[in-house]
Formats: sequence, C-alpha cells, structure tokens
Amino acid sequence: MKKIIRIMLVCLLVLGIYGCAQKNEESDATVYEIGICNYVDDASLNQIVDNIRDRLKVLSEENGVEFRIDYQNCNADASIMNQIISDFIAEDKDLMVAIATPVAMGMQAATEEKKIPVIFAAVSDPLGAGLVDSLEIPGDNLSGTSDFLDTSAVLDLILALNPEIRKVGLLYDAGQDASLLPISDAKKILGDKGIEVIEKCGTNVTEIQLAVQALIQEKVEAVFTPTDNTVMEAQLTIYEDLIEAGIPHFTGADSFALNGAFLGYGVDYANLGKETADMVFEVLVKGQNIASLPVRTFDNGTATINSETCELLGYDYEEIAGLFAPLCTRVQSILTAESFD
Repeated sequence: MKKIIRIMLVCLLVLGIYGCAQKNEESDATVYEIGICNYVDDASLNQIVDNIRDRLKVLSEENGVEFRIDYQNCNADASIMNQIISDFIAEDKDLMVAIATPVAMGMQAATEEKKIPVIFAAVSDPLGAGLVDSLEIPGDNLSGTSDFLDTSAVLDLILALNPEIRKVGLLYDAGQDASLLPISDAKKILGDKGIEVIEKCGTNVTEIQLAVQALIQEKVEAVFTPTDNTVMEAQLTIYEDLIEAGIPHFTGADSFALNGAFLGYGVDYANLGKETADMVFEVLVKGQNIASLPVRTFDNGTATINSETCELLGYDYEEIAGLFAPLCTRVQSILTAESFD
C-alpha cells in the first residue's frame, strides 16, 4: 500500500512539473520590460497612466507580445524619483516612460550615456526643456507626447466672460518648467491689453492655499493657472475659497475642472495616454528609431466647465457654453470629483 502511495505521489509530482513546463512553453510571446515613473498623484497624470496600461494590454493581445509594467510614483520627491530611475536602469528595463516634465528631465540625465529609450508623456514644452532637438526629429533617446497649452486661447475665454476685466491673477509654481512659458505668454498678452497682472506662487499645497488667499485679498477678477502639477495637487483644497470670493479659475487641463475649478482647457489626457502607449509599441515592437520619432502634439480646443462651480459663481451653464463655443473645438461639462471614473 505504501509503495502504491509513493508511486502515486511521484506521478503527481511529475504531472505538476510537466504542467508548469507546458504553461511556460505556451507563453512564448516576446516579453518587454517597461518602467513607468509618474511625477505626482493627480487626476490628469493618473488618467494618462491608466490609458497607457489599457492600450498596451490591447496591443499585447493583438500582436502576441507581453508588456511587463513596473509602475512607480515619486510623489514630486526628486530623491525618490532619481532612485526609481536608477532602479529601472539597474533592472535593464527595455524602455522607460516619464510622466510629466520633471521625470522626463531626470530620465534624460540618467540615460544620456546608456541610451535607454524614453517615451515621455504630458511634457508641455519638450523643446524649451531641452529634451529634444526639434519636435519633428527629437535626435536622441527621448520622444513622446506633449500637452502644450495655447495660453492665448484660455485668455480669450477669460475676456469673453468678462470683456471689462482689469485685474487677473496668475497662480503657479515657479519651479514647474511646464508653467514658465504659458505664464510668460500670459503676462505679455495681458500686459499688451492693459490688464493688471498679480502673480502668486507656491511650491506645495500649503503655499498654494496662501497664494490663493493673497489673490483674493488683491481682488483679482479671474485666476489663470497653466498645466501646473503643484496647483493640481492643491486644487481640491482651494476651489471653494475661489468660489466664495466669486473668482472664476481658468486652468490648463480638465482635471482642474474635475477638482472644482471653473474651467479647464486643453488636451484629452485619455487620448494622450493611448498615443503614448502607441509610441512605446512603435519603438519596442516595430523597431522605430526613437531619434526620428516625432513628438506628438494635440488639438487644445476642448473647454471643460464645472457646471456646479459655474452655478455657484452665478453663471448659467448653457449661456456660458454658448458664449465659449465659437472659441473652442468643443465645450463639455463636468461635476466635482476627486478622480476620473
């Protein structure tokens, strides 16, 4: 009896080993190791990551390849970001994805000699940040997608809402590279129109809250914020103060409107994430030379109005949507929430 049991156990062990081997043999797809580093936990950037994952899953199934994603978030901490990038390099990732300008710049510096391909996402000014030689021919080991903001288009919406406006607040983090060009553009455009500009900055949520209070005290009639990650982090903590003061907040992404701002104007970040994934696929699977893979830009024509904030500010949504429609590709509404569904 014991002999029979021993024979049965040996058979089960052999079958188990054979089953694993068969499973491994069936999983013969080429595997690509990808490291993704997100700069900060906010609605827009998270939406990009979610759509990169979803799109790569579809591409994997359609093309018989496997993408293994190592996702990390540095939470705006430079030392953590550098460690994540170092780990990706040590682990021989086939490609790295940088979400937002600071991560892209960190990856550029770390991969300068190793030439590991880097696809960036949501970099507002890749040329100004020194990431590429040109948008058409990047020229090195980085390319990606840009959420370039048409500042003049946002300011046109401010003037459409209040043609007699005399004082506009600029709220941003001076340490965010993505904010520098649009803020510079805003100052020039508003200055040329004889509109007073009040600038207030912050480097964290608490400082942004204080900056908002200062803008309220200055009695600004509207506030403009570009695609600034620091303000985005603080948005849920500041929108009620701006509403109470009767100040519409015009911003550079729909995620701000999701978190309570009056209006977000800019790219479709879900689509941006999908396009970023397509570029990853083109480099890894199709063998596209990243140095000649053009940076992808998008139509900035979508205005997203928070209908709740709109009402609390005393505006009628349908009237505002009709007012803005000739100045936008599309006008859409959104309700206040912490994150996109």
